[in-house]
Amino acid sequence: MTKEEARPFDTGRFREVLGHFATGVTVVTAMDGDEPVGFTCQSFGSLSLEPPMVVLAPGKLSTSWPRIARVGQFCVNILSEDQEALSRDFSRSGGDKFAGVLWTPVGNGAPLLDGALAWVQCRFVEAHDAGDHELVVGLVEDMGANSHRRPLLFYRGGFGRFEP
Repeated sequence: MTKEEARPFDTGRFREVLGHFATGVTVVTAMDGDEPVGFTCQSFGSLSLEPPMVVLAPGKLSTSWPRIARVGQFCVNILSEDQEALSRDFSRSGGDKFAGVLWTPVGNGAPLLDGALAWVQCRFVEAHDAGDHELVVGLVEDMGANSHRRPLLFYRGGFGRFEP
């Protein structure tokens, strides 16, 4: 098949197939001056043990990520199963996403959302171009977990829960 005969890439099928990989759901937060800022990020994972690093992939259309990148430090809040509404609220653009949300600052000042399953405090290291997203590396400076909660999962376009 020549290049001219090649079928266009089916992005809908791509999304459908990769949707079979269950992921956790996070909200990445920071303090931009006196204002908390954050966004929902499904693409997150561990990257390195030595040094301890994580990776996340904010969309290039995000209005929150550039503000967090400028700050240079952030907190990844790993959401628990009862935080689906919070995930949806932080995924929308604009407005006061923190209205009515309880949080406390972690060591770098970034918001730790009340009820999070776990949290990872990071310093921004670098970002790489990755299509319609950026691939962001964060150096882990502190972390914590609440082992009495269960994770919020995203699978095949919807939210779910984990039953061990």
